[in-house]
Amino acid sequence: VRELQSTAETKAPAAPTASATRKAGRLYSKAVFTGYKRGLRNQHENTALLRIDGVSNIDDTAFYLGKRCAYVYKGKRKTACPGHEKASRLRVIWGKITRSHGNSGSVRAKFRKNLPGAAMGKRI
Repeated sequence: VRELQSTAETKAPAAPTASATRKAGRLYSKAVFTGYKRGLRNQHENTALLRIDGVSNIDDTAFYLGKRCAYVYKGKRKTACPGHEKASRLRVIWGKITRSHGNSGSVRAKFRKNLPGAAMGKRI
């Protein structure tokens, strides 16, 4: 009996499995702000057009309708952020995807504040 206890004590604990150490995947999709909703002569800055990665037709856009989106950028000065101790230069403009736009997988989104023109071509 003593031999069994000593061999059990000398065994090293098992190394964690690959699934236990695996990092979780991201829970968001990347998109690009391609421009504002517009006609031939007038553009409407209150609606942004987004191109979501991996979405190539109108049927794929149905999943994203009603989902939130965020434009994250850096400001010049640090400001206090609610829920955080330190001030940060990061700023966020939140929006919501409202409907699809065209047949090639673009979507329309409304943001709380209109996106700046400098954000065109940038990641959302």
